[in-house]
Amino acid sequence: MAAPSFRLEGSFALSVLPSTSISPLIAAPRVVTAAPRPIPLFRRSLPSPISRRSCRFAVKASSAPPTAEELKISTIPTKPVEGQKTGTSGLRKKVKVFQEENYLANWIQALFNSLPPVDYKGGVLVLGGDGRYFNREAAQIIIKIAAGNGVGKILVGRDGLMSTPAVSAVIRKRGANGGFIMSASHNPGGPEYDWGIKFNYSSGQPAPESITDQIYGNTLSISEIKIADIQDVDLSSLGVVSYGNFTVEVIDPVSDYLELMENVFDFELIKALVSRPDFRFTFDAMHAVTGAYAKPIFVDRLGASLDCISNGVPLEDFGHGHPDPNLTYAKDLVKIMYAEDAPDFGAASDGDGDRNMILGRGFFITPSDSVAIIAANAEAAIPYFKDGAKGLARSMPTSGALDRVASKLNLPLFEVPTGWKFFGNLMDAGKLSICGEESFGTGSDHIREKDGIWAVLAWLSIIAYENKDKKVGEKLVSVADIAKEHWTTYGRNFFSRYDYEECESEGANKMMEYLRDVISKTKSGEKYGNYTLQFADDFTYTDPVDGSVASKQGLRFVFTDGSRIIYRLSGTGSAGATIRIYIEQFEPDVSKHGTDAQTALKPLIGLALSISKLSEFTGREKPTVIT
Repeated sequence: MAAPSFRLEGSFALSVLPSTSISPLIAAPRVVTAAPRPIPLFRRSLPSPISRRSCRFAVKASSAPPTAEELKISTIPTKPVEGQKTGTSGLRKKVKVFQEENYLANWIQALFNSLPPVDYKGGVLVLGGDGRYFNREAAQIIIKIAAGNGVGKILVGRDGLMSTPAVSAVIRKRGANGGFIMSASHNPGGPEYDWGIKFNYSSGQPAPESITDQIYGNTLSISEIKIADIQDVDLSSLGVVSYGNFTVEVIDPVSDYLELMENVFDFELIKALVSRPDFRFTFDAMHAVTGAYAKPIFVDRLGASLDCISNGVPLEDFGHGHPDPNLTYAKDLVKIMYAEDAPDFGAASDGDGDRNMILGRGFFITPSDSVAIIAANAEAAIPYFKDGAKGLARSMPTSGALDRVASKLNLPLFEVPTGWKFFGNLMDAGKLSICGEESFGTGSDHIREKDGIWAVLAWLSIIAYENKDKKVGEKLVSVADIAKEHWTTYGRNFFSRYDYEECESEGANKMMEYLRDVISKTKSGEKYGNYTLQFADDFTYTDPVDGSVASKQGLRFVFTDGSRIIYRLSGTGSAGATIRIYIEQFEPDVSKHGTDAQTALKPLIGLALSISKLSEFTGREKPTVIT
């Protein structure tokens, strides 16, 4: 086992740890390590790196200065395991599945087997995660297999923490070859719940299907794992540890990301708003990764009071919560924002920090409206867009509110499948600036991921810009005012999503096949109650940059008045199937804009349930979540 050399930063920069000599007393193979921590200078038993067998080491302190010995690589036999098909957001399963022998190790090795060696040999990879249960053990596995496959350096967030947007930012700023993100996003965490892993490429974007398909193919034929024979790395302190020509640098997960945000937004404009005595806002980190970012950004940099942050300590089980920022799971924030003495502005982010929810006082901004309002105001309120946007884009199920902004601003509008990776090609080609998904994802080409904190700062920028000339005591332009003014200009797209989580896969798949059969027999002009069908199809997307084709991306019923019903099976869960039904109706009449969305959409919702025969196929009478 190679002995590390250490370089520490800060007040410990001149300290030298004693070198160690490690003598194995009982030989044993491989992995699931315990929580990351340095090996203490006494005899101890350690879990082995990949299996659950353990080995015992004798560790002796030496007065000699530390040296980096030649890195020793072991090749461990393995065999394929089932169920490692990678979806749009990586591989997600229950924690207990990932804890099975070699389950995670197989996938990581399959990834390296799928990449051209030039993409990682001697290169730099970033590693971060949302702080959920199993991240500590997984980080050690990933580091050792990366070293075993010839990676030159790993940049890892302190304690393994780094939001998904920050990973993308660090990859781009530091010229890394790519990065691993340990997260199951908005899914619950803990020993009984979910874990996930995905890989982002050199521009910070999620790996394309061409790579994820190769990874899956290699998981079906994998026979060996290459792993470095090194001890666990202490991830709790900033600094560098070296093993031969392989190094691990523990970095501050916030600093690079904060610097980027300062380059995108006018922080002095935002600071003037949040420091006003007549403006209050609250941010709910949901005990997830943005808790590590909220204080440095909102409090330390922008001058907000510390009590504006709630649930701000990242926890492995998210405080027994479901870190999904919507009206159902972010109930703490909803309760605050709909109280009599509510703050002026409220926001939340999810497990890995890439999603967001925006609320005004007693007023919910749908994600579809949020991206449209940001796009309409970006040039005036956000310095990054001072020269205007290149183009706008939305996922297919997202409402057409953004289309109307694109039309007014004379900008190209792209409609893509669900999955942020589809935006990446457009950004890299210089065709896209601002984009969003109805699933609470909003972002721009400053990175290649959706970005929860970015969306919050964008809204604070718009509010600050609208109120920059208001004196203390004057009525402020509110979130609701901004939304209503937008509707007056562009019309309102009433929108709702019904989620039926953890349905039996068999029934869900039968329902989708039934709908495909219905679509195959439909004709333009057919009547569906008060609605006339314009077309029905299974959405297929051809990438305008590389010509790649993504088929079966959602079943659409589009009516002549612009109303839409869309059905999708989501791939973001770890168990069963989630059926999502999207309902949209455009309303140009200003006098009707104040109608509750569920009231306005009631006839269309009834039609959607009738067409699909959802209750018949799934046995579900009510959705799990309504957005």
